[in-house]
Amino acid sequence: MIEGATVQQDDTIISFEAAAGLRDLVVGEGGADPALDHQIDQQTFHIRMANSTGRREAASMLLKKMYGWRGYAVDPVSAHPLNKITLFAETGGTTVGTMSLCLDNALVGLPADENFRDKLDELREQRRRLCEPSRLAIDKGVSKRVFAALIHISYIYAHNIHRYTDYIIEVNPRHVMFYKRMLGFRDFGGERPCTRVGAPAVLLRLELDYMGEQIRKFGGLMEQQASERSFYPYFFPTWDEPGITSRLMQGRG
Repeated sequence: MIEGATVQQDDTIISFEAAAGLRDLVVGEGGADPALDHQIDQQTFHIRMANSTGRREAASMLLKKMYGWRGYAVDPVSAHPLNKITLFAETGGTTVGTMSLCLDNALVGLPADENFRDKLDELREQRRRLCEPSRLAIDKGVSKRVFAALIHISYIYAHNIHRYTDYIIEVNPRHVMFYKRMLGFRDFGGERPCTRVGAPAVLLRLELDYMGEQIRKFGGLMEQQASERSFYPYFFPTWDEPGITSRLMQGRG
């Protein structure tokens, strides 16, 4: 287990200690607003599911803050929540990170269908099982490990538990290189207007088998892998996955 990572006895999926280090991450990128700074020294972060009204509201408030000051709209919460989980990170009672994961099914589909249905159908015809990380927001100054933890837990939920095969994401063109370099996403659908947030979006794809390979190779090696520039050394080591999997299957969070 990574130093500082622990499993709590309440509804926490996993907890860990980390310091500040990641700029805010949302669909758009622009000049910093000092009023939104949230510098954090070494603190303990807890990852949980937003499975109550209060938690969903806290995650939504962070999302609206991080998107809103750039002038982007926040797409409304899905009317079909059964194909989606929402994770959030908190420290000291403050929500500092959130993301949702939508699982494709024949009834509901995915948010990206609104703009890239033709491209997603190509993968479905190949019997690929698709899921879409969305509504991602990380508060300013928060550790890289918060972002990595949210992505890793969503991977465990999608791939290890439900056997989905691919992430597809819509990102602002300014964030394309970040997702390619840090997680290994590749171009898939080009750039189109994203009607949900009122900004351009590029469709990217990542095979979850590849993500699993990178986690097994680099997960938990923050100190030993100084030369590795991706986010994978900030992921949990593989021996943390069984405990995380168990708590996700119990619906903890």
